[in-house]
Amino acid sequence: KRRNGIFKKAHELTVLCDAKVSLIMFSNTGKFHEYISPSTTTKKIYDMYQTTLGFDLWSSHYE
Repeated sequence: KRRNGIFKKAHELTVLCDAKVSLIMFSNTGKFHEYISPSTTTKKIYDMYQTTLGFDLWSSHYE
């Protein structure tokens, strides 16, 4: 019920605010759920996040 609510909010942000949203969630049993705005991909969101931060998260974690 709560999961559906947060996914509904993600969809509303996409529609009402023209936001690019990528939501990844794992339940306590390990089940995977995701929402990605139709106009983007998770990789594009991740790349924008890294660009905003100014460094490569993957490289800095595995050096």
